[in-house]
Amino acid sequence: MSRFAQVEMEPVYGLCHYVLAGLNSAFFRGPVAGLHNIPRTGPFLIAANHASHLDPPFIGAQVPRQIAFFARKSLWKPGIGSWWMDHVGCIPVEREGGDVQAIKRVLQTLQSGKALILFPEGTRSDDGELQPAKAGVGLIACKTRVPVLPVRIFGSHLAFGKGRPLKPGTPVSIVFGPLLQPDDYDHKDDGKERYQRASERIMAAIAALKEPQAAVV
Repeated sequence: MSRFAQVEMEPVYGLCHYVLAGLNSAFFRGPVAGLHNIPRTGPFLIAANHASHLDPPFIGAQVPRQIAFFARKSLWKPGIGSWWMDHVGCIPVEREGGDVQAIKRVLQTLQSGKALILFPEGTRSDDGELQPAKAGVGLIACKTRVPVLPVRIFGSHLAFGKGRPLKPGTPVSIVFGPLLQPDDYDHKDDGKERYQRASERIMAAIAALKEPQAAVV
């Protein structure tokens, strides 16, 4: 990643990206592979497994472009937290039922040439094992028809998983897989199962990624 990739990002996002990349490197350094698979231009979706609150910022810290994130709409309350989420491009979403406004924001984000990170499992894994995919990611991918970058993160559940304290010094590894094109995940003859099947194909691409090994010095 370029040392100065942050200068091409919006100011608040760029500052946070710089700080988080430094914290990740200093306290949770693990091998990272497949960075060459990250598109340098154009919109795309990042689809990753999910085992920790650390996953979004640590994956984002490795991507040399500004990306958007989903966040629960209930988090938007008066104060600096809401200001920060607005300025780093978080998209508010209702967790229950369809959220038309969130879909519109997704389309606007991708139309502006940015990327969006999504988690097909929908919730964090308790033990780091992969969970079945839900249809939501497939719906967004099929509606937008943009490339999908499968990503797998290893060790984040040990660093800060459900019911676990934050443990600096725990290595967290990330691998970015080959880019999926729309025809790879979206088969329109799937009928009513189209979105679920798309999510499952994306999740299978994530599951196929192997943990990167540290370089031998």
